[in-house]
Amino acid sequence: MLNAQDNELLCRVGPGTPMGELLRRFWVPLLRSEDLPGPDCDPVEVRVFGEDYVAFRDTNGRIGIVEALCPHRRAPLFYGRNEEHGLRCIYHGWKFDVEGNCVDMPSEPAQYEFSKKVRPIGFPAEEWGGAIWGYFGPADKKPELPQVEWFRVPPSHRYMVKYNQECNFVQATEGDIDSSHIGFLHQDLGWGMQQVSGEYKYWLSDKSPRWIIKPTNYGIMLAAQRNAEEDTHYWRINQWLMPFYTMIAMQVDQRRGHGHMWVPVDDEHTDVWCVTWSPVEPLTDEEKYGILDGPNPHISSLDRVTGKLRATKSNHFLQDRTLQRTKSFTGIVGTREQDTAVVEGMGAIADRTREHLGTSDSAIIAMRRYLLNSAKAFMDGTEPGEACDGDRYQVRAWSYILPRDAVFTEDEKVKELMAAMA
Repeated sequence: MLNAQDNELLCRVGPGTPMGELLRRFWVPLLRSEDLPGPDCDPVEVRVFGEDYVAFRDTNGRIGIVEALCPHRRAPLFYGRNEEHGLRCIYHGWKFDVEGNCVDMPSEPAQYEFSKKVRPIGFPAEEWGGAIWGYFGPADKKPELPQVEWFRVPPSHRYMVKYNQECNFVQATEGDIDSSHIGFLHQDLGWGMQQVSGEYKYWLSDKSPRWIIKPTNYGIMLAAQRNAEEDTHYWRINQWLMPFYTMIAMQVDQRRGHGHMWVPVDDEHTDVWCVTWSPVEPLTDEEKYGILDGPNPHISSLDRVTGKLRATKSNHFLQDRTLQRTKSFTGIVGTREQDTAVVEGMGAIADRTREHLGTSDSAIIAMRRYLLNSAKAFMDGTEPGEACDGDRYQVRAWSYILPRDAVFTEDEKVKELMAAMA
């Protein structure tokens, strides 16, 4: 468990907080590229780290991220006219370019050149890998974009879905790196040892994995060992990458990857990005359809208009008790809905002083420690090295089957595989 002081340090991300200022040293994915579909399209509201912004695409297709309120009389720029290379406030016509410079002030006499006295209200923005990114830290500390694999594959090899979750970003992330819960929370009661094959049977037959936790220069490698055949172990290696990326172990054939980004909207809300990608080939239409609409969807209740789940705490995540008795361990449809039910059910910020953690929680303990140590080091003047080197993120989650007498960290096949993915 954590003491109350560390729990606050871990979860508070607003301006001036240690964690919030640390996170502002990193590029942040804010929107999908299609959320700003073309030049002079409608602007979009953005909230991140407890602060509000407006994103827009100008006449030349460039991306702008500006403060949400006009510096004149604090009118909301979201209602502005996106026209002729800038966003114009509807209150008095002040106009801002993608850098946030005031380039026109029709309500003031031109001879006073008052626009030159208004400081820029923009922030660095990039469009890369199917996402629109913003940077909200000091200009002289601007980092490199993280070279996560799913951003580097062609668009046809990648599918991203984004929704909002009502809890702290650390709490949301913890559900993703807890390998022991998959044999419970996501279990289909129809799974019998005779009906499932491959790696799924290992999840069912061994529900208490043993952990090897390895801190790295990008975050933490999280290796969970399960019994496989009589003479082998099944290793499931997830990755947590500073500050809010997770990669879920690929199957042994390495043909599909799955991961998430857990972007803090504020202390009590998180934008969750679900990413499926292939390092070797385009995803099929059937695969993409199955993520939201298939018989066993990853996300079953996404409202595409609001960006929220229709399954919520107020309707008990549409839990079906009959389904729970007959087919599903939870009675909740959708992998993400199942995870969201438990992490939101803890409260927006869980009281970690009342936890009783065990060995199965080793990965969560390690991630919390990494974040806390990073925030405390940052308070003492140490800049995050991960933000400065985007190539550190060129890693992959994976799975492997090894003889039981093999030592995971010393096995030559594992070393070769890790070296090839680095």
